[in-house]
Amino acid sequence: MQLQTRILTAAAMVVLVSGFGLVHLTPTYAQGSASKLDDPTIVAIFDAANTYDIETGSLAVSKGQSRAVRDFGGMLVRDHRNVRAQGRKLANSLHVIPTPPKDFALAKAHVSAMRSLRAAKRKAFDRAFLQHEVDYHNAVIDAITKTLLPATQNAQVKDLETKVAPAFVAHRDRAQSLLDGMK
Repeated sequence: MQLQTRILTAAAMVVLVSGFGLVHLTPTYAQGSASKLDDPTIVAIFDAANTYDIETGSLAVSKGQSRAVRDFGGMLVRDHRNVRAQGRKLANSLHVIPTPPKDFALAKAHVSAMRSLRAAKRKAFDRAFLQHEVDYHNAVIDAITKTLLPATQNAQVKDLETKVAPAFVAHRDRAQSLLDGMK
């Protein structure tokens, strides 16, 4: 199960970037046409990344075997709801309508990851969930620093991305710490 989750999460990282139409690594994940990476698209991607972690965190709250995993899931839900709300409030104030990329590959990868996590049981769930969170946060951090920030035009959107980046790092580090404690 852990290998499957790593593959799915690595695929999510590939589609996270290829879903922007910036990188075409394999025919499986390549998009037919390049998506425009403008502020409405960036806001939509940012919103989706937070929403997806709210969903995986909620799953951990209800399904986690250990209290530490359930508590971590609850923290993800709280933190990502807060960040998503900040992003939505900013989008509203700027009159930006979030526009996901056409054929948003990250959404498909998330559905697949959730299916895999729902199928995992007990300790295998905890391990798969934590590995997913490490890999997912690495992918999001990479996308924010190497793709989203350089492409963001609006200073307020860029400021929000910069402000929340340390929280993504903290989540990744916490997931890694919990995962290391299971070994």
